[in-house]
Amino acid sequence: MRLDLSTWQEVEEYLKNCKGIILPIGSTEQHGPTGAIGTDALTAKSIALAVGKRTGVYVAPVQAYGMAEHHLGFPGTMSLQPSTLLQLIHDLVLSLAKNGFERIFIINGHGGNISTIKSAFAQAYSTASKLELPVANSLRCKIVSWFMTPEVLREARSLYGDKEGQHATPSEIAITLYLHPDLIQKQCKLPPPAKSGPIYDSQDFKRRYPDGRMGSDPYLAKPEHGKMFLDKATIALSTDLVNFLKEL
Repeated sequence: MRLDLSTWQEVEEYLKNCKGIILPIGSTEQHGPTGAIGTDALTAKSIALAVGKRTGVYVAPVQAYGMAEHHLGFPGTMSLQPSTLLQLIHDLVLSLAKNGFERIFIINGHGGNISTIKSAFAQAYSTASKLELPVANSLRCKIVSWFMTPEVLREARSLYGDKEGQHATPSEIAITLYLHPDLIQKQCKLPPPAKSGPIYDSQDFKRRYPDGRMGSDPYLAKPEHGKMFLDKATIALSTDLVNFLKEL
């Protein structure tokens, strides 16, 4: 159920029976010395497609860029400013609402996106009302971060303990190893990471976390863990989505 592989006539027919759509969003940012820069987008996309297949709900193309200003001290990071991300999500939600979509379910792969996206929802609701869109009163948006689902958190804690950390975590790296086995060759033992702590600007982040990790040991990640995390997140978020589609 990929939106990008569908025709407009197929979308029009789909909307007669379902008003929901999944929008995966991640980030393009450093993930420590051994993690892929596209980790957040890769994980969000794969889980979104699995949820779409399981539920029959359309999946929009992944938004690969997020709010990653604090990672700009590391080469390869590409970030949107919070104001840009807010406007982007607002515009995407309004585009879908004008088409007749009423339930926008964002599957998120990057913690730095959450607060800005929630603000974008509030703005989109206000704009939809001002424009008097037919779906204004029924428009609902929700953001869910796959790595924060209880099932994933419990398994990560069981497998990795406090070595899961907060960034470049073995759980997210594990999914990328499952999806792209060629990344396995990049994994190696690393010295103990800097302890997790606060996040401010990019210079401060680089000083606190010089190799990009925040309390994490990605060497613990295994491809089979990745499949398990993907499956657990898919089942949990599919249930969440089905319930969301039923909300008034």
